[in-house]
Amino acid sequence: MPYELLVGLRYLRARRRNRFISINSAVSMIGIAVGVWALIVVLSVMNGFQKEVRTRILGVVSHVQISSVGNRLADWQSIAKLAVQQPHVLAAAPFVQGQAMLTTGQSVRGALIRGILPDAEEQVADLGAHMRMGKLESLKPGGFDVVLGADLARALGVLPGDKVAVVAPQGLITPAGVIPRLKQFTVSGIFEAGIADADSALALVDLRDAQTLYQLGDEVTGVRLKLDDLFAASGVARELLAKLPPDTYASDWTRTHANFFRAVAIEKNMMFIILALIVLVATINIVSTLVVAVKDKQGDIAILRTLGAHPRSVMGIFIAQGMLMGLIGTLAGVVLGVVTALNIDVIVPAIEQVLGFKILAKDVYLIPELPSDLQVSDVVRISLMALTLSFAATLYPSWSASRMNPAEALRYE
Repeated sequence: MPYELLVGLRYLRARRRNRFISINSAVSMIGIAVGVWALIVVLSVMNGFQKEVRTRILGVVSHVQISSVGNRLADWQSIAKLAVQQPHVLAAAPFVQGQAMLTTGQSVRGALIRGILPDAEEQVADLGAHMRMGKLESLKPGGFDVVLGADLARALGVLPGDKVAVVAPQGLITPAGVIPRLKQFTVSGIFEAGIADADSALALVDLRDAQTLYQLGDEVTGVRLKLDDLFAASGVARELLAKLPPDTYASDWTRTHANFFRAVAIEKNMMFIILALIVLVATINIVSTLVVAVKDKQGDIAILRTLGAHPRSVMGIFIAQGMLMGLIGTLAGVVLGVVTALNIDVIVPAIEQVLGFKILAKDVYLIPELPSDLQVSDVVRISLMALTLSFAATLYPSWSASRMNPAEALRYE
């Protein structure tokens, strides 16, 4: 072991006459540990939130969506066949989408009607896995059945078997004026995707029934695609644009929900900067600790210099002392952060039970539980940041110690 590291470790462990140095060293290590722990936990929760929301959103929306001008796609079969031939595309499914009003008794709610082919829809979305009552396969052509989101069904006060009236915005022109088109549907199922927008405003019907309701004939609104790699969506969309007809376009999930995911990324970066200030404050304590230590060890420094120690060696002693404080604090914070992030699903419910309230309310947030996704890259980045700040904090006190004049230091010894 280099003697600089040995002496620095001895200074860190030794019982000093000045208790302030020991207390300040402990505070510095605790501060670094708390900052690293908070950063790891918060970034893991942000990663988990982003991953969970992305998974839930893409269970309702498509990776890539092909539409045309006016939202009327005529030859959708050939377009779906073309899309499936592209790399990364696993499946394609047509859909009809439009706004409508759902009424039953005294309840009226706006909804997004989506006409689907149940078998094809199962290949591009995960709605079938979120069914709470009934099955998606209950949607049959001409049956005029509807599957509602859980919150929408609750607002209307309906259960499977009940009737709801669907009022389409496109009306019938008669001598008496425009009469809204109204069709009665039977509730055949209820799903709960965990996304507030879908659960409270989405209604699924058979594709043919939706075409009848919106008078589309054999046309559809568009084709939805599922990919084997969701992050390849933008590239697939660009490739399809070069092969699709001029009046047809393709959009991917990174565009339709770009603002949301960009906001999450910005929030994650801002949280990193804000919480990094905790580590910065703790490393500033290292500066004050080493300044006092240098003052306290003037005699030791002078003796080392008279024995032939180079100024760089004296500087190395206090750099080692400061880096040991930073390393111990960082390691403690990493251990606490990793353990907390990996057990967040147990810790949060325990806190909720003790405090008696729900941290994430479903009516406010997109997901009702606190997720966590611990990423090695975040742990490495946080650890390197803490160690770099610790090293920077040691430079001035160590340089000051190396510049000390032995004669001046020993004058009053």
